[in-house]
Amino acid sequence: MTGFQIGVDEAGKGPVLGPMVAAAVRADAADLPDGIADSKRLSPAKRETLADTLRSTDGVDIGVGIVTVDEIDDRETDMNGLTVAAQVRAVAAIAEAGDSAIVDAGDVSESRFGRRVTEGVAGEGVDITVTAEHGADDSHRLAAAASIVAKVERDSRMAAVGADYSETGPVGSGYPSDPTTREFLATYVDRHGELPACARRSWSTCADVLAAAEQAALDDF
Repeated sequence: MTGFQIGVDEAGKGPVLGPMVAAAVRADAADLPDGIADSKRLSPAKRETLADTLRSTDGVDIGVGIVTVDEIDDRETDMNGLTVAAQVRAVAAIAEAGDSAIVDAGDVSESRFGRRVTEGVAGEGVDITVTAEHGADDSHRLAAAASIVAKVERDSRMAAVGADYSETGPVGSGYPSDPTTREFLATYVDRHGELPACARRSWSTCADVLAAAEQAALDDF
């Protein structure tokens, strides 16, 4: 036993497309399936299998917190605060009073991040103890389990985004470094004169795509 009842992590903090997703897994660590590891170390197929197993295992409760593109683009928000919000939403869905949670810190200050999650969950009516660590998903099986659920949920939502925009072409991973994602954005802007609703308009990648389209229009003129 680790002494923790809940593990928490998020996926999708850095992409230019789609939401950020946090997951919380409440369980006895001994009840977690074999093969649990940081989601980044697992293949997509392995992640999906483990996420399905977690969801169907007695004694394992899962909460999910979503931060939308509109929330991310709100000028009154920042990614640290939104990561707290995502984790609070996930934890509050399953936490019980007196629980102890291990969360992946989304702030340079582990203690500050842990305090903000604690206060956020308390604001939802549940008092718990939160320990925040950088790389918790690599050190604690409960946090690793949460990282798997968060990644699979994020991938599922990106698949839905891809289906919504199938006429424009594949959306890719949604990350700015993905050439497929950048091509999707450029093609959409070229056809429609604006960014798609799934895009985080406040990201510099979107500004770059709009600027390139404007320059191309000027060149054509």
